Amino acid sequence: MNAHQQIAVVLHATDAITRAGVTAALRPRPEIRLVGPDERAPVALVVLDRLDGEAQALLRRLQAPGGAGIVLVAGDVADQELLTVVSSGVSAVIRRGDATAEALVRLVKATAAGHGALPADLLGRLLDRVSRVQRTVLDPHGWRMTGMSDRETEVLRLIADGFETREIAEKLCYSQRTVKSILHDITNRFQLRNRAHAVAFALREGLI
Repeated sequence: MNAHQQIAVVLHATDAITRAGVTAALRPRPEIRLVGPDERAPVALVVLDRLDGEAQALLRRLQAPGGAGIVLVAGDVADQELLTVVSSGVSAVIRRGDATAEALVRLVKATAAGHGALPADLLGRLLDRVSRVQRTVLDPHGWRMTGMSDRETEVLRLIADGFETREIAEKLCYSQRTVKSILHDITNRFQLRNRAHAVAFALREGLI
């Protein structure tokens, strides 16, 4: 495998000993090329003892638009930290005790290809936590995990059925201004171009 086929990886570690150990494990691997923190790389490998404030700040910095995919190696991840980890743009998580060179290479490859990976028990805990957030926080306010309310999905459903703004306003007992405002909020929030794009987005996400 030549240098052009290698995956560039920038390593972030909590201490010099950890950095030296991970570097020694990955340097011989022909699939990976470790680069400095100032170089562009498709994958960031972050090795942490715990997800304290400093660690979370690092993950937020790495989450910049167009930034690297993140492979997180952590001692453990508590339930309350799971959503923080995922929302910080982390693509893959592995516990330090399971982080062999082979496992790290596999996760780096998956992350570079746009895939994600969580240990089965962490994935189960994440899904359980998401379900609880939906049930206890979002449902009482009529919101979904997509960030779209029931009235927004209803407006999109009527647009998809071919109704004009005036007709939608009459059906839902809103003013035309309210309908236009709802649609404007949807297109801005999800960076959609127009009504047709909004309907296509809602269909693709299974909202209508």
